[in-house]
Amino acid sequence: MSVTPRPARRRWPDAAYGMLGAPLAMAALPLFVQIPSYYASQVGVALAPLGWVLFAARLLDMLQDPLFGHLLDRTPSRQKAWMSAAAVVLALAFMGLWHPPSQPGAAMAWLVVMLVLAYGGHSLLGIAYLSWGARLPEGGMRAVAWREGAGLAGVIVASVVPVGILAGEPARVSSRLWWYGLLFAMLLALALRCLLRQPLPAPSTATIASWRQSLQRLWTNPAFRALLPPYLLNALSAAIPATLALFFIDDQLQARHLAGWFLAAYFAAAASMLPLWSTLARRFGPATCWRGAMLLAVAGFIGAALLGPGDRLAFLAVCLVTGAALGADLLLPPVLLARVLPQGDAISTAFGVFTMLGKLALALAGVALSLLAALGYQPGEGPTSALPMVYAILPCGLKLLAFLMLGRTRRRHELR
Repeated sequence: MSVTPRPARRRWPDAAYGMLGAPLAMAALPLFVQIPSYYASQVGVALAPLGWVLFAARLLDMLQDPLFGHLLDRTPSRQKAWMSAAAVVLALAFMGLWHPPSQPGAAMAWLVVMLVLAYGGHSLLGIAYLSWGARLPEGGMRAVAWREGAGLAGVIVASVVPVGILAGEPARVSSRLWWYGLLFAMLLALALRCLLRQPLPAPSTATIASWRQSLQRLWTNPAFRALLPPYLLNALSAAIPATLALFFIDDQLQARHLAGWFLAAYFAAAASMLPLWSTLARRFGPATCWRGAMLLAVAGFIGAALLGPGDRLAFLAVCLVTGAALGADLLLPPVLLARVLPQGDAISTAFGVFTMLGKLALALAGVALSLLAALGYQPGEGPTSALPMVYAILPCGLKLLAFLMLGRTRRRHELR
């Protein structure tokens, strides 16, 4: 009797999708947290102009995200090729960022070019990656959890390794950074290969018009439109302390040697909370859980505003609390976005808009460095009243405003 062979089952498709989150996060943390401190403290770039350079580079970069999203919507058959090209650009720019010219003026120009290239490669690859997950059944909740878990693992590595390299023997810093960049490139290639071997989820069969018409079509979706302000405010409330974290640890806490471990604890807390946030979101809804996480983050940052030199255990508790809230920030907004859009309806363009708002938040956060300089803060001068105000109190206000706006959106559009 003949037996019809059964098709081979794909093993671990969610894990194969999620692996790319690790190298993307390994690149994102230095871009947004460590590079400003590195160029200010190690390269010698002045703080005030550095803030405006970060603002300009991030502002320029964010404008391309909707175009990247539209490009992916218009050319779905070439999405894998675009992802491969973006990965090459990202790997080269990431290595270049750690090796600027020795002169501060030339280093400033180098920083702008490398940031634009790194942001561009990271954005195109990230938007394609997010839209891939959003096209999975039910918004890919399980795959998204794998993605964010892998991403947080990558962030933990990026929290500890570069800090350890930069704190090591000065004569060996350059060679060790080259090896770190090479390791990043190899991990990026491996993760991307695992993803690209998976079948690409079917895109929408709807005709994609010009990018302006795609944006107009998204704008006619009131639930999508209502998500944008709370998303931007919440992103800004996270971007400001991310930009200032190393300055706060160095000067306010006087604990530079523990910076990598504080960051690792923060992201480890986020990773450990992902399964719980996923479970709670299925029961209570992503919007409800996201609002709860916002209040949790506010409680943590209020505690941070009260800290000074020697408060290491207290700051560790702050890292754990705010890190737990970060898990919800990473997991729930993409799931919520996928739920308010018809399946495949310009989904890449929609994620392009979301990443654009995230970059606008990061650009505005760069101005926080100039604000600190205007308030009299200079790196290395020790504790100051300006650091807690900008690092902790300002993000609390933004987070509470996002909480109120998301509650209004949830009621008006019957989101859970």
